[in-house]
Order: sequence, then structure tokens, then C-alpha cells
Amino acid sequence: MRLIACLVLALASSLSITEAVTPIVLWHGMGDSCCNPLSLGAIQRMLEKQLPGVYVYSVQIGNNMVEDIENGFLSNANKQVEQVCQTIRANPKLKGGYNSIGFSQGAQFLRALVQRCPNPPMRNLVSIGGQHQGVYGFPRCPGTNVTLCNYVRELLNLGAYVSFVQNNLIQAQYWHDPLNEEEYKQKSIFIADINNELTVNRTYAANLQTLKNLVLVKFLSDSMVQPRESEWFGFYQPGQDKMVLPLRNTTLYTQDRLGLKAMDAAGKLKFLACEGDHLQFTDTWFTQNIVKPYLSN
Repeated sequence: MRLIACLVLALASSLSITEAVTPIVLWHGMGDSCCNPLSLGAIQRMLEKQLPGVYVYSVQIGNNMVEDIENGFLSNANKQVEQVCQTIRANPKLKGGYNSIGFSQGAQFLRALVQRCPNPPMRNLVSIGGQHQGVYGFPRCPGTNVTLCNYVRELLNLGAYVSFVQNNLIQAQYWHDPLNEEEYKQKSIFIADINNELTVNRTYAANLQTLKNLVLVKFLSDSMVQPRESEWFGFYQPGQDKMVLPLRNTTLYTQDRLGLKAMDAAGKLKFLACEGDHLQFTDTWFTQNIVKPYLSN
């Protein structure tokens, strides 16, 4: 009887540990999909191996991998965020809260999610190469669809703030033209909104500050994101495209329009630097810098 009792206690203890692992939501970047076995599929397998019992939900927009990739270019970010909000709310495995990891543009989509969709609560947001002040340039297009990449470039050349382009091209929705700041603030339907550029949405700031940690990973040799400082909320000084202001020198921070200054003072902002190009990191780096400190609770 004692042996059975010990086994029961051990099993109960094991189950409680498993149940205590916070679920994880992943959102992929441009040119990728939720389930690519060489990218997010590999990340998911690694998380499941290192965090036994963890539930991982990888965002898919569309009915299959092809549609998911296409929707990373030709879609509307606001509609995607709302769709994912409804999906997460309906998922019983996420009702107690979750951690999240966004890769490249998926990071700013997850930030929009926590600002607009506070229930269920997001606990930690890890941004891997996300462009939180947007981009001003499109030097490299990931993936294998050259035709699609060229089409994106043609649309951006037509005009990122032209209504049709702005509403239907994902990359235009986080295009930030420092030479035309007023047009950006007035016409950007996504990144200007979630950054409280035109008006200050106090709900956005309050919801963002519910995070335990906002972890910002910048790639020191990033050749895709222009400027790469956007990965730490930095951006070009308005009126030119050469000198970059770090976050703490921007009006976004000094006026605390989004609550980032308050989060910084509370120790919730974490700035991590990773050697290498865009999204290039080792399993060891990811485990030591992301999984153990922010996902293992």
C-alpha cells in the first residue's frame, strides 16, 4: 500500500509540474509559415523537448502552409490580429494565460495582440528581430517565392501609403517613412496605431504594461531590417534617414506614449543582442537566453 501511495503522489506531483508549464504562442515572420519543419516547426519541437508537457500554439493564417505564407505578404495585419484574438480566446488550453514568441514581423503582431486583446493574458512577449518602429527599406525578401517578393517591391514603390497598398500589403502597414512623418502618422493603419503616434490610446499602454517582460532581441549584423535599431524600438531621427535615435531618445519614450518608459523603470524591458544576421541564432543561444529565463516558469 505504501508503494502504491508513493507512486500516486509521484504521479500527482509530475502532473502538477506539467500543468504549471505556461503555454506558448508562436507567430512566424514574413515568407515563413506556422509549420515549416525547418523553421517554426523545429522551434516548436525544441520547446516541447525542453519543456515537457508544454502546449505550443503556432499561428496559422489561412487553411494551409501556402496560404499562411501568402498572408504574410498580401493581407491586413489588423484583421489578422483580431482573428488570432478570437482564436486564442476560444482555446481552452490558453485560458489561464500564455507566453509568446514573435519572429520578425510576427513580433509586432503579437505586441498588437497584447495591446488590443488582453484576455487571456499574455505573460512574457519575446520579440526575435521584430520591427517595432517599422522599417524604411526592403533589402532582402525571405522565402523562395521570387515573384511574390518582386510584387511586394512594386507595390511599395507605387506608394506604401496609397490606400489600396496600405490596406492590402502587410509590409506597407509597418512602413515608417522618416522623411514624411506626418503622412506616416496619418495614413499608417497598423504600426502608427499600435505605437500611439497620432493619438495616445491609454488602453494600449495599460495592456502592454501587464506583461512581466518585453524581451527585445536585436541581430547585430541584420541585413534585412532597416534600420536594425527598430528591433530595440529605435528609429531614424525625423526628417532624415541616416542618424538613428535609440529608444530612450525618441518621443515615444520621453513622452511615454506607450508605457515603455514606465516598463523600463520597472525592469520589464529586456534588450538582448545576438551576433549574426536576421533570425540567425543557435539552439544553445535560444535555450540560454530565451527558454530558461522567460519560458520555464
